[in-house]
Amino acid sequence: MAGFYDYSVKDSKGNEVPMSSYQGKVVLVVNTATGCGFTPHYAPMEEMYEKYHDQGLEILDIPCNQFAGQTPGTDEEIHEFCQLKYKTQFPQMHKTFVNNNEAAGEKEEPLYTFLKSQKGFEGFEKDAKGIKAKATCATMNTLLKKIDPDFKNNSNIKWNFTKFVVDRQGNVVRRFEPTADMGEVEKFVAGLL
Repeated sequence: MAGFYDYSVKDSKGNEVPMSSYQGKVVLVVNTATGCGFTPHYAPMEEMYEKYHDQGLEILDIPCNQFAGQTPGTDEEIHEFCQLKYKTQFPQMHKTFVNNNEAAGEKEEPLYTFLKSQKGFEGFEKDAKGIKAKATCATMNTLLKKIDPDFKNNSNIKWNFTKFVVDRQGNVVRRFEPTADMGEVEKFVAGLL
């Protein structure tokens, strides 16, 4: 079976970026959106990048428009938004699909097929902290039950800003749902560096 380093994705200019170029690094792979309630996750992600990049952290920003059409722009428009609003410095990839949707003709990026095979959905509540986070989890569960009644039993990406952590050996070691506290994400990532 192929591993993380056997895949590649296209960057925002259409160039292939092999995951093997990240060997020996800790990689955070995130499907992002510019018009989502979780879009402010860009700020702590950029802070993490600035704080830990020299220690071996890479963040791969993979925009996706599959969730309520919250990333409608072109790759260039998305990049401009992230630069202006959040001053992001981490690599931004080409907008792509993270789940198959045959009815809409959307075929998921093979890297995401692999990531989901390694770490499935374990629920929104796992890393949620505080009353507001618990309320967000309840809202997400209600919303997704309408979209996919079986959402708890499949590994599909549920929403924007799902995060996969890949260790220095290329192992997918953790999946954080968008409801996860970003402090918990940072703590976990820092422990691998």
